[in-house]
Amino acid sequence: MKIDVQAGSNIPAAILLNSLDNVAVARREIAVGEASGVNGIVAAAVIPRGHKIAIRPIAKGEAATKYGQTIGIASCDIAPGDHVHLQNIAMQDSDVTHHFSSHVPVIDFVPEAERRTFEGYLRPDGQVGTRNYIGIISSVNCSATVSHAIADHFNRGGGLNGYDNIDGVVALTHGQGCAIGTGTEGYEYLIRTLSGYARNPNFAGILMIGLGCEVNQISLIQEKYGLEESQFLRTMTIQQLGGTRKTVEVASAIIVEMLDALKGQERTTQPLSKLKLALQCGGSDGYSGISANPALGHASDLLVKHGGTAVLSETPEIYGAEHLLTMRAVKPEVAQKLMDRIEWWGDYTARHGAELNNNPSHGNKAGGLTTILEKSLGAVAKGGSMPMQAVYEYAEIIDETGFVFMDTPGYDPVAVTGQIAGGCNMLIFTTGRGSVSGFKPVPTIKVATNTEMFEHMSEDMDVNCGDIVNGRESIEEAGERIFETLIAVASGQKTLSEIYDYGNNEFVPWQLGAIT
Repeated sequence: MKIDVQAGSNIPAAILLNSLDNVAVARREIAVGEASGVNGIVAAAVIPRGHKIAIRPIAKGEAATKYGQTIGIASCDIAPGDHVHLQNIAMQDSDVTHHFSSHVPVIDFVPEAERRTFEGYLRPDGQVGTRNYIGIISSVNCSATVSHAIADHFNRGGGLNGYDNIDGVVALTHGQGCAIGTGTEGYEYLIRTLSGYARNPNFAGILMIGLGCEVNQISLIQEKYGLEESQFLRTMTIQQLGGTRKTVEVASAIIVEMLDALKGQERTTQPLSKLKLALQCGGSDGYSGISANPALGHASDLLVKHGGTAVLSETPEIYGAEHLLTMRAVKPEVAQKLMDRIEWWGDYTARHGAELNNNPSHGNKAGGLTTILEKSLGAVAKGGSMPMQAVYEYAEIIDETGFVFMDTPGYDPVAVTGQIAGGCNMLIFTTGRGSVSGFKPVPTIKVATNTEMFEHMSEDMDVNCGDIVNGRESIEEAGERIFETLIAVASGQKTLSEIYDYGNNEFVPWQLGAIT
């Protein structure tokens, strides 16, 4: 998708995204009687910025189209100039056709000698960290308080003085770990997530702490996932050590040993093939699929062409647009795995009295998104245009390079937790309503879809893509800016969430199943 770049006061009030569309998107609020700048249509009602205006008659029962795709069905006759939103558009089930192509384009890789690099921390297993944290992983909620006490000793009590190459100590705590069946899907997701964080390259060292009597035994996680005790992977239980105070003392001494061993460790030049980028969006608006998401898609394409990996997720938020991914699958088995996961979601939501084709959130609606189909079409744009190499279940280790997909919920903290467990060492988060999240140990680059929100939340947003909307910048130009920011942050430049020390509370493993 390419928006024509125009300058000055002649910029049309609305954007037509595809010649097949029967709606356009308001760049700004359009007053009653004001020209939209598209097809000579005049607004018959106030069209809030980011919302849709009809540019042709849409009969009751006819599809409303945006991006050249169906986003809903007219629930009544809609006249040109009408505001197109919840009052006149109804949701429909996804009925897209899936084409499993045997002619997936070959990636136009950048020649090896010309590929970009970044400065990162090389780990013994060959992975590369963009940050240098010590992680404390709690196996059960019962060890959460102790884990936070240890982290606070270093982060707030001066325990990191003299260790300038360490970014911090992160306590990864959660509300699970006991009263759960070990043969259940929920248990598998939990231990897969914990083991994945223990292996994430942004951690230089890991300390796993349990209470001792919980269902989720650390030794079982180690055995299943091959996590061997070493200088930089240590384990303990509170009951074994004799209580909270003794555990904090012993744990703090162990972390000091790790810090001393890491003293002097420096960043070295590394290829972009060592980057695994999590792609996320949240608090979307009518501009998300027009500006920030496609710009991020262009940046993710650039990363893949330089040998890196981009990871799209949030399965419920690709519903209705999944055909745009299956047609890019490198083989039918990859496409089928994505469809199998969507089928699982249909069954999962039905079991819980919900439905997969739910409407967007209140903030999404206020921003101009009417149906989940419309949101999904914009969300998929983050994934760019590269072939889809693999589909992973939640928190599985990502072992393919290029563009891949991970099955996660649409809830951002849970989705990002799965991506980081899979090995992502960078994260870019687009938003049209604003976000204040951080996701330690991975730096979070937050990208605004519109200039008004970027300026209003200037202390939280890292990159602005609003100039795409007002016609001053192309998607490609914005994507290149995001790509350069990605490399700079991967090399140590701090994001705003890092400057303000956000990201201590967004570790949220996906919780499934009965709690007994």
